[in-house]
Formats: sequence, C-alpha cells, structure tokens
Amino acid sequence: MAHQIHIALIGLGRVGETFAINFLERIQMQHIDAKIVAVADHKLDSPVMMGFAHSGVSVFTDGLEIVKLGDQVDIIFDLSGNAAFRQKLRDALRDGGNQHTVIAPEIIANLVWAFFGEKEKMPSPHEKIGY
Repeated sequence: MAHQIHIALIGLGRVGETFAINFLERIQMQHIDAKIVAVADHKLDSPVMMGFAHSGVSVFTDGLEIVKLGDQVDIIFDLSGNAAFRQKLRDALRDGGNQHTVIAPEIIANLVWAFFGEKEKMPSPHEKIGY
C-alpha cells in the first residue's frame, strides 16, 4: 500500500454503528494500514461517537463538514441511507474541486460488511440510493 488509507464514516445509527465498530476492529486486529479520521452523525452523545471523539477522531454533526477535510480523506462511507444527502455530498466534493476523495457506494459497504462475519445481512435503506 502506497500510503495509509484515511476513511470517514457518515451516519452512525443502528447500521452505521455496527459497521464502524466492526471496521475499526478489523483495522486494529489485522494491522491494516487504514485509519478512521472522521465520523459524522447528528447524535454526538452516542457511545460510538464519544469513543471516536475520545480517540482524537474528527467528529461532526453535519456530514458535509467532512468535505472540508479535502484530500485528508480517501474514502467516505455514507451510511446515512439518505439519497438527498448523498447528492449533496457528491455536489460538495465536486464544487470544492475534490477529485481525490471517493464515496463508497452501498455495494462496497455490503461487501465490507460480509467480511465482518455478522449473522444478519447489512440492512438496506428503504429506497435505492445508488452511487
């Protein structure tokens, strides 16, 4: 790997929290050269958000704030399940001239979830939101 992969997670509700915990465990246990550098959720007082804040991870209540980190973020996993927000996120990256950061589509999040060994499948949003 050329450099450490910097990851941001948006939407740490029921699905996002499980995703974040499993993802962080895999990074640590398997010594993967990746780091969660930012998280966003509207609830700052959740245990997972407070844990990230305590660990020095940038914590936001507005996922669009992550865009301001520019190329300090390689991959954004948008786990919000909100199509309108996803479009705003794409627009903000484009408008800011960020051609570095990618948004991982649901299919990639589902693939990663499969490696976690969770007994249940990753819940799907009520609507298809695509890339």
